[in-house]
Amino acid sequence: MPATVKVMKRPVRQSSYIRATLKGMALTFRHMVKAAGDRSEATIQYPEVKKQLSPRWRGTHVMETHDDGRPKCVACGLCPTICPANCIKLVPGEDDQGNRYPIVYEIDEFRCIFCGMCQEVCPVEAIHVGNHYENAEYTRNNFVYDLNRLMKQEHPVTMLWDPADPAGE
Repeated sequence: MPATVKVMKRPVRQSSYIRATLKGMALTFRHMVKAAGDRSEATIQYPEVKKQLSPRWRGTHVMETHDDGRPKCVACGLCPTICPANCIKLVPGEDDQGNRYPIVYEIDEFRCIFCGMCQEVCPVEAIHVGNHYENAEYTRNNFVYDLNRLMKQEHPVTMLWDPADPAGE
């Protein structure tokens, strides 16, 4: 079957773009006047005033600690196993009493997709995804959070999603 070509003819008269330009300028002017009249929603003073995030927002990680400063992690290996981005590095160790603890625990925040599966799978609720979102560093190496840095994080943590309460209320 041969291909058919439909030839389109342009209008013969010269079109003027002045009307379209004026319509666009009028629309821009209306939005500018509306924003000037309602400054409360147009701009926030960012470093001092921050937008309220969802309670389930997932940001950088937090490692919970015991009262004596030890990490709650028992180095079970579930979080690096379930992590879809393979961003968690865990080397387990064991002390004289048989208690397991992480010798090396690192999370590469560049590779992390902030899915929260590490938080959901943790049997002792040691690792949490926090509400912190302002991550600025000078080198890529600073985005690999080791155990000490994870334990020093002080920002609040996110809520887990409860299937019994899908609206999160």
